[in-house]
Amino acid sequence: MTKVLISSALPYANGPCHLGHLRSTYIPADIYARYNRMKGNDVLFVCATDEHGTPIAVKAEKEGKPPKEVAGRYHEMIKTDLESCNISLDSFTRTTDPKHYEISQNFFLKLYEKGYIYEKVIKQPYCEECGRFLPDRYVEGTCPFCETEGARGDHCESCGRHLEPTQLLEPQCQICGSTPEIRESKQYFFKLSHFQDQLQEWIEGNHELPPNVRNYALQWLKEGLKDWILTRDMEWGIPVPLEGAEGKIIYVWGEAFLGYISSAAQWSEKTGKPWEEYWNDRPLHFIGKDIIYHHSIFWPALLMAYGCKLPYTVIAGEYLSLEGSKMSTSKNWVIWVSDFIKNFDSDILRYYLVANAPLSKDTDFSWDDFQRRVNDELADVIGNFLHRTFTFTNRFFDGKLPAPGEFDDYDREFETKIKALPKLVGGLIEEFKFREGMMEIIKLSKYGNKYFNDKEPWKAVKTDKAGAANCLYLANQLAKTLAVSLTPYLPVKTLEIFKTLKIDPVLNWDDGAKFMEEGHEIAEPKPIFLKIEDDVINAQKELLYENLKEEETMKEEVSIDTFASMDLRVGQVLEAENVKKSDNLLKLMVDIGESQIQVVAGVAKKYTPEEIKGRKVIVLTNLPPAKLFGIKSEGMLLATDNMSLLTVEDADVGEQIK
Repeated sequence: MTKVLISSALPYANGPCHLGHLRSTYIPADIYARYNRMKGNDVLFVCATDEHGTPIAVKAEKEGKPPKEVAGRYHEMIKTDLESCNISLDSFTRTTDPKHYEISQNFFLKLYEKGYIYEKVIKQPYCEECGRFLPDRYVEGTCPFCETEGARGDHCESCGRHLEPTQLLEPQCQICGSTPEIRESKQYFFKLSHFQDQLQEWIEGNHELPPNVRNYALQWLKEGLKDWILTRDMEWGIPVPLEGAEGKIIYVWGEAFLGYISSAAQWSEKTGKPWEEYWNDRPLHFIGKDIIYHHSIFWPALLMAYGCKLPYTVIAGEYLSLEGSKMSTSKNWVIWVSDFIKNFDSDILRYYLVANAPLSKDTDFSWDDFQRRVNDELADVIGNFLHRTFTFTNRFFDGKLPAPGEFDDYDREFETKIKALPKLVGGLIEEFKFREGMMEIIKLSKYGNKYFNDKEPWKAVKTDKAGAANCLYLANQLAKTLAVSLTPYLPVKTLEIFKTLKIDPVLNWDDGAKFMEEGHEIAEPKPIFLKIEDDVINAQKELLYENLKEEETMKEEVSIDTFASMDLRVGQVLEAENVKKSDNLLKLMVDIGESQIQVVAGVAKKYTPEEIKGRKVIVLTNLPPAKLFGIKSEGMLLATDNMSLLTVEDADVGEQIK
């Protein structure tokens, strides 16, 4: 029996979970954990909220609350999100727990004593008004590379470059707005460069690392590793446990990794089982694409320095976009887990996020595609097969598995495929090919439907009762095998299948290939997978676009320069029509003088196409084009909160508003 320690990337405690988090990290890890438990392996599945770092400190300071209180609020939200999707964690803790502080400080001290951490004086921004050094996220300014305003002290969102706070042009303190000065500060560095060759050897020699992780890590190594600053001057965080290091904390990426170990250690304290046995057998991490280099470079180097076993592998899920555009929490272009679960079963979300694309590729969440796959695959393929099997068994054989007769070639082929499914799906899960495993289940379900149609048991029961018995005997066996094979993927819906089969949930993976005995009684069926109607999906799409519009029109303080950059013009509506499948949107052709532009406006509940045609309106014309319901929109109409349009009847078309 293998002891497996599975960790999911620590969610940062400054917001709840959205669908991208589930797709890249938590659902794949849960599938792997559930499968390994069913295979008889001893699994320890851990996670924690990452509660230090400057974003939480800045947020807390702006709210006037302690950082731990802010982090605690989001810890509870995240915990609820994960539980609502049945992520079967054995331990979910916080990096603000005393055990985590103890482990992190001891880890730092050992690396310092072994000579892998050293002191170095560097230059950092210092805010005279606040009386402190400013960590990277406390500083904003203009990017020196692309000259975009609002770049952070560690990263430019516009060009994607890594930055140092001292590189920013026109820097400002995020808290008080003053211009910081540059001063010298003593910090502690980790000798990352020392491990260049060892990391190269580990990455190239570890054949369990998937290509997206290996290639990303090797690219970093090719550029040459530099020593890594491991401390910050701030109050919020784990204090550096050295004399003379007062006011300094361990950088969040220097201790967040240890959340895997501290979460496991807290589980050990509760259960009495040593977590070290799991780490020393098979530890592996499930993470998102954005932190590949942390887990393939920084973390292994820290473990090498300490003398710990390295991870068996690191599985990185790629990005999830939304309706063809990058998710953005700041623009409200996102679907939160809590909102999704209010309207849909968690299992159909788990299904779609797995079936949509391999984990190693970026993919997109589309409401229309979500509806199509749930209806065409879950309802029409698996659901249809199960319902027909159970219905005809009850109708023709009094709800009992009939005794099979002599099988023909078609029956034998079907029997072979049923018994082979668990091994086939299990092998793919072990290779972290979760989508491919799910598709094998769909493939055999389609085959089962074809077999059922070809055998026509509703006819055969009158002319060839033995043939009808063979058909329904095998169909029920597939129903059980599907329930077992689907359990890691759809842990709730499979319970309904087991309930109809009147058997306890099968927790042994290999039992999926074992057949039920003839005469076994089943229950009356109920539909397990229901189709999603168009109006349900249309409501979700409207809500998504309405949220985006609300975010775009939120009142904010703007500078006179920002206002002057808005090209507001008088336009006249030439054509208007309703947008199909939307109660809220109109597609308009608007004359703005020098040209005509197409605008999609959320005013259909206020105006009919006839009422708005010919009106003079105010149009913001220099927005980047966007797509709403798949229709290009090249501007935005100005309206009040209740969607009453702002009109200018006496102005000329094309006249600029200043």
